[in-house]
Amino acid sequence: MRISINGSSELLHSDIPRLLAHAKKAADDGLAGWWLAQTGLVDALTVIALAADQAPGIELGTAVNATFPIHPTALAAQALTTQAATGGRLALGLGVNHAPVVAETWGMKFDKPIRHMRDYLSCLQPLLEEGRASFAGEDYTARFEGARPTQDTPEVILAAMGPQMLKLAGARTDGTILWMTGPEAIATQIVPHISDAAAAAGRAEPRVICSLPIAVTDDESGMRRFIGQVLERYGTLPSYRAMLDIDGYAGPGEAMICGTEESVREQLAVISASGATEFSAAEVGASSDDYLRTRALLQEINSGN
Repeated sequence: MRISINGSSELLHSDIPRLLAHAKKAADDGLAGWWLAQTGLVDALTVIALAADQAPGIELGTAVNATFPIHPTALAAQALTTQAATGGRLALGLGVNHAPVVAETWGMKFDKPIRHMRDYLSCLQPLLEEGRASFAGEDYTARFEGARPTQDTPEVILAAMGPQMLKLAGARTDGTILWMTGPEAIATQIVPHISDAAAAAGRAEPRVICSLPIAVTDDESGMRRFIGQVLERYGTLPSYRAMLDIDGYAGPGEAMICGTEESVREQLAVISASGATEFSAAEVGASSDDYLRTRALLQEINSGN
């Protein structure tokens, strides 16, 4: 199981040099990749393009770009430009986000998300792969052709957790990137649905990227309590709540990877055994020592792959 870094917590500072330094550190430490969410007013794809020279040799991915606010032709242009800037190292994570955000923040209807994503991919992927699209769907239409800035097609990965979205991800994309999803949900729901769909479509075995908060600390109970409070909302959103329920977790504090080096190593081994192909670490800590210990262990595990 590859080990990468989820740098999205750094977005709290909205500081571009800090984000670039975070990506550089992941590369310097020999980790597999660096992922950044598209939230707020920091554009993740622009940051990734800027990070290309500072973080050489590692994958750079969005986790994730929400589909509703941006037409697939516009996202294709952003993604291909970023792919060119990174020398072919972009993984484009996509997700429909959540009904409350779509309705309250963007004033849009969260109707038929599977159809929405199917139409979106039907517009986006031909543009990424060939530079042209001719599709008229119920949710999206794209009739467009243009010169691509690179011939390297970025990987497309869906934030898929429910059975239908997992089937779509397996049939048409390179995998799924998860959040608040533990080993039981990965083993019993994520991997079976996405792998069966990929096999039926004649596609390669899909990527299953597990991302969770992680802390190597001597105060496990305190850290779990803290994360449970800070990330409480994630335990109320239906898609994440369904995943937490499969593992029997009351909330994000129970879902996180946390404890001493030995305990965290064991918890990550369980994630790997569940079928995850990558762990994208959202590092947290109560002190600088916690962060140093966490990164050291992640480096150790990744170097053994």
